Amino acid sequence: MKALEGVRVLDMTHVQSGPSCTQILAWLGADVIKLEAPTGDITRQQLRDLPDVDSLYFTMLNCNKRSITLNLKSDRGKEIFTELVRDADVLVENFAPGAIDRMGFTWERLQELNPGLVFASIKGFGPGRYENFKAYEVVAQAMGGAMSTTGFEDGPPTAIGAQIGDSGTGIHLVAGILAALLQRAGTGKGQRVTVAMQEAVLNLTRVKLRDQQRLAHGPLPEYPNDHFGDEVPRSGNASGGGQPGWAVRCAPGGPNDYIYVIVQPPVWAPIANLIGKPELAEDPDWATPAARLDKLDKMFALIEQWTEQHNKFEVMDRLNALNVPCGPIMSTRELIEDETLAELGAVVEVEHPQRGTFKTVGCPIKLSDSPVEVLTSPGLGEHNSAIYGSLGIDAGELKDLKAAGVI
Repeated sequence: MKALEGVRVLDMTHVQSGPSCTQILAWLGADVIKLEAPTGDITRQQLRDLPDVDSLYFTMLNCNKRSITLNLKSDRGKEIFTELVRDADVLVENFAPGAIDRMGFTWERLQELNPGLVFASIKGFGPGRYENFKAYEVVAQAMGGAMSTTGFEDGPPTAIGAQIGDSGTGIHLVAGILAALLQRAGTGKGQRVTVAMQEAVLNLTRVKLRDQQRLAHGPLPEYPNDHFGDEVPRSGNASGGGQPGWAVRCAPGGPNDYIYVIVQPPVWAPIANLIGKPELAEDPDWATPAARLDKLDKMFALIEQWTEQHNKFEVMDRLNALNVPCGPIMSTRELIEDETLAELGAVVEVEHPQRGTFKTVGCPIKLSDSPVEVLTSPGLGEHNSAIYGSLGIDAGELKDLKAAGVI
């Protein structure tokens, strides 16, 4: 039995933020029914690498789901949607603000149809000034504090590669949905769950708000910056924590031949010995964290003189033997080909009826009694017959509905 077995999710999401949420629910065992317009989720066609085959954009965000098509602008479509809502435990959407209301399905109406329904939404922003503004991944990064604190001091604000605006918001919504389902088990009532992309990014950028308040009491000594104003500066590859860290170059000098090294107080002496500078372990100008604080750039330059002679994985092994926290900068190619990640199910190969196979991420949440098998994404409307048949719509009516553009 899967953790969410018996939970039916009506998935009205599109693009990335919503589908990333509902895919997690599907991996955890929920029956996720992806409701698409007859033309399909737009990402089926975006960034295609093969002609007339669903894109990797779509397939990698919609595994383990079932797909139905429905035109909610038609009267019959609205009737069918009403039946689907009555049979659902969770409804998830990430339309623009007010879109569901304009379809005639306000929260009050949804509660009338199904008092136990958990109605979950992703929006760009919370109520107020920004409420009706459009939001995308990097817009959320920009307005949630991530971009202003990412990059180097003398460079522009920089977007980060991790999709904290979209998938980061999706996983926040997963938490809200699961909390609402747990509360429903005691009250019998559903509730509204909303996560704003700006707020999800802000939550993930909280340490920078910590440092913004610390600035009132002077410069931030663990930052490598020479100058501090009244805002947290961009600090390159500084760790952002209490222990200094930096990415140092390794052999043979390619664009991702770096390793990130954190120098905790107990490991300075072993590092000094390893890099051929054992005298620095006792030198009062280097021996303590306080002594090294004003020359962190010189410290990492010394470490880099040694790491440049070895590849990043050799350095990882040598440093881990000394209990030094570190991590090689792994490229996308290295990640997708990594044997350990494959063994863990963090990267999986999935059979697809048109493209053969593709690789995607596996479920990062591991439950001992609810193992996850990643299955391919559904074809457009693949499950119309099964799901609409369960509502009493026979094959003849399905054919008529398709001809009329309802499904």
